[in-house]
Amino acid sequence: MDKSKANLIINVLMFFCVMAVTGIGLLMKYVLLPGRETLAVYGRKVDLFFLWKDRHEWGMIHLIIAFAFLGLMTLHIVLHWKSMWISYRRIIGNRFMRYTLVVLIAVAGVFLVAFPLAVRPDLRQPERKGGHQRTNDSDKVKDSNKATW
Repeated sequence: MDKSKANLIINVLMFFCVMAVTGIGLLMKYVLLPGRETLAVYGRKVDLFFLWKDRHEWGMIHLIIAFAFLGLMTLHIVLHWKSMWISYRRIIGNRFMRYTLVVLIAVAGVFLVAFPLAVRPDLRQPERKGGHQRTNDSDKVKDSNKATW
């Protein structure tokens, strides 16, 4: 297969990946609502499904497609590296600035991918069941400090 056909196929696949990630993101945001929002919309907690998959399963598909897109984007950059580098050198004439910008872009990219793996989530006590009123955050902290027997 020649380079132009490979480029076309990669570009079409990248387009479909971006559209799928966007569509699934909208599906998860506005259709497959999280539990607390189903209570407000449906008057009770319900499990929502689309094509036999729940919100979390669609989230996994969303992630897999995003990884496929990253792979295709990497391949796209490799195939266009020479023309990108020539344009880059023409736009940014100063050699030091070129290399500084490349390092900054690489560091920012690694940070954006690795950052979610380094954070810790906030821990909160679950809401009480059985008709009790929801407590505020200070009550949750007090409850978590009580000894349990």
